[in-house]
Amino acid sequence: MKKNWLVGSFVAVLALTVAGCTTGSSGDDTNTPSDSENGSGEEGESTGDKILLLNNGAEPATLNPQTAFESVSSAPLNNLMEGLLRLGKDHTPEEATAESYDISDDGLTYTFTIREDANWSNGDPVTAGDFEYAWKLLVNPETASSAAFLADLIEGASEYNDGSGSVDDVMVTALDEKTLEVVLTSPQQYFLNLITNPSFFPVHQETSEENADWHTSADTYIGNGPFELSGWDHNSELRMTRNDEYWDADNVALDGVTWNMIEDANTAYQLFQQGGLHSVAPPADLAESLIADGEVDLYEQAGTYFYRFLTTEEPFQNKKIRQAFAKAVDRESIVEQVIRQGQEPAGGFVSYGFTEPSGEDFREVGGDLFEFNVEEAKQLLEEGMAEEGYDELPPVTISYSSGPSEHERIAETLQNMYSTNLEIDVELQVVESSVFLDRQRGLEMQMSRSSFLADYADPINFLESFITDSSMNRTGWSNEAYDQLIAESKVEGDEERRFELLHEAEEIVLEEMPFFPLYFYNQPVLQSDAVSGIVRHPVGYIELKWADLNE
Repeated sequence: MKKNWLVGSFVAVLALTVAGCTTGSSGDDTNTPSDSENGSGEEGESTGDKILLLNNGAEPATLNPQTAFESVSSAPLNNLMEGLLRLGKDHTPEEATAESYDISDDGLTYTFTIREDANWSNGDPVTAGDFEYAWKLLVNPETASSAAFLADLIEGASEYNDGSGSVDDVMVTALDEKTLEVVLTSPQQYFLNLITNPSFFPVHQETSEENADWHTSADTYIGNGPFELSGWDHNSELRMTRNDEYWDADNVALDGVTWNMIEDANTAYQLFQQGGLHSVAPPADLAESLIADGEVDLYEQAGTYFYRFLTTEEPFQNKKIRQAFAKAVDRESIVEQVIRQGQEPAGGFVSYGFTEPSGEDFREVGGDLFEFNVEEAKQLLEEGMAEEGYDELPPVTISYSSGPSEHERIAETLQNMYSTNLEIDVELQVVESSVFLDRQRGLEMQMSRSSFLADYADPINFLESFITDSSMNRTGWSNEAYDQLIAESKVEGDEERRFELLHEAEEIVLEEMPFFPLYFYNQPVLQSDAVSGIVRHPVGYIELKWADLNE
């Protein structure tokens, strides 16, 4: 039985409402922070400052809340900014910049009251207008945010974003300086989880309007979170110090945080051993032994590692050929022999941890929707080739991004499995991580690796990724019945029926197979004994507000 770490979350949300988090990758720099920045004096003497040293893995694409929609940006952003609510130590939404909120009897209207002592890092008060401005910026079509779909629950948001409505139709309204009203399209119980996502963080309106590039430099950055941006050496390191203007600054123990941008896991691990980092992920080739020795903590994470097919190009326009390539992959072997970090092979797209109204886990109810079967894969390939009139399968190239070695190892394993199980030779292509996502979004790669980390605590977040024209789709696949099920689920107020619709949708997408999942993520972590209080959310991002360092 898997751990249901979202049970408490949904119970809490239900109690509160009574009515009612993508995935990115990599950069490489092995520079160690200078003594003045990491709290160590000459010959290793401590200066007394509590500076936590972490590895972000890569340069953040942006620290603009409305466009920072991948993990290397959202992790630091989650500690520089704060939304109306924040995920607490128990992973449930709790009051943050908002001191309280009310929900109308019909579950459609939320009224948030912002704290009087909630300030920006420059000392200005955080206002309801800052939230209204930011949320409307999120869905402004000119922003072109990949995260805009997250706001579809808000009345008028999707219409403004697709050009069929105006900004005045978006039902986010600052009633006064400290009161924000939000009207939803339907009474969805996951809304409180949803708005803990960094996409819903506020923006200091005056700064944004005066300088469109405010978020690119420490000199111009203004946040409202536990830490403020004090230095940013692009592609090298990012530094934060405690934000004394933060409403809860008294409960922030760290003096600061330095984020390195080291792409290579072995390099980061070596730095960790030398005391230059306080926490890292174990390198893939050492993970098994480190886990066996009890040196690694394994945390839950809602996310899936998978491969996409480009369904608009040969040969993956054919469903049976896609199914053949999926069923020829031994996922259990990849988890146990290639990754070796305690992950779970994926038999569906939605990971474990999402609790149904019955109390059962969504994944356990849905079960495994496809299986490893070499003979069936061979038969499907033969039938698919016959349908397309192929005497020979057109050339196939598997693309993966540079960075963590497991991407290459998995791609090589797939190449070997296709050679052994289907007698097909496929080519491998490594694409620089800096351009990988752009090429994938541009439908330029025939078969490519992907990852999905949940943005908020509901299965719809996984499944809405594959509706037609979603910025997360990246396969060219479109299915009217699937789109309709997702649309119906978003306006369905009955939770039992809503989960039924989601199961039906997942069955369709795993039958059509525009992608195939490999495994569900976890979070393996090596951490110094001097560190305490870091909260790693299964859905959401790392929380340093409660972290401490005692060296």
